[in-house]
Amino acid sequence: MAEKYKETAVVVSQEQIADGIYSMWLQTEQIARAAKPGQFISVYCHSAEKLLPRPISLCEIDREQGRVRIVYRVTGKNTGTEEFSTYKPGDQAEILGPLGNGFPLERGEGKTSFLIGGGIGIPPMVQLAKELNGEKQVVAGYRNEQIFLGEELGEHAAFYVATEDGSRGTKGNVLDCIRENELKADVIFACGPTPMLRAIKSYAAEHGIECWISMEERMACGIGACLACVCKSTEVDEHSQVHNKRVCKEGPVFLASEVEL
Repeated sequence: MAEKYKETAVVVSQEQIADGIYSMWLQTEQIARAAKPGQFISVYCHSAEKLLPRPISLCEIDREQGRVRIVYRVTGKNTGTEEFSTYKPGDQAEILGPLGNGFPLERGEGKTSFLIGGGIGIPPMVQLAKELNGEKQVVAGYRNEQIFLGEELGEHAAFYVATEDGSRGTKGNVLDCIRENELKADVIFACGPTPMLRAIKSYAAEHGIECWISMEERMACGIGACLACVCKSTEVDEHSQVHNKRVCKEGPVFLASEVEL
């Protein structure tokens, strides 16, 4: 069992990088040392009304400085993420992590990889692009011309963009972008909304490409106890004898052929 820690993190910096999208660096020594690309942390609210923490994927990990970066979307008024967006440098936040299973870096070793992110599934691709060895092509899907994290991703991989409104890059989705640019890869790592992952899983199966997906289910406890984030799997669970896997515990990264979307 991988080590996880509950720490009082200190906000190092925070900025808004697109409409409703915020980037925050947190000083958190133990979690930064232990974290891997594709894992997440649970961030606890200061408000006593919000008992459950909010799971947020790790965007960057600075092990030397003992810091992690999270990039998240504010999901509405009076929400946990709205509270987080008000934090200033020096503020403190209770966090638990690193949680879940990250991306299997060894599967991309020496290969050509697609790193595919959609919306708020784009942030985990930054650390993955930094640590993955081999030829890397990031294909990122956005709603419009507000391209966040493009600079960071472009530093570590060939960077391609799809926008729903056609304002930047390919008009359409990430698969439209792959086809338009005639891109090829041996393995896929993807994170984003379920319809996108479903399409990528189908594309991977059709082309015989190994595919790893990070699922964005709503979570409650984040540690596998509450069963709020189960997804259907193709395998039977040894304990419960049902076709379920917990996204927070067995995931969030799965081999695409192991889960039903």
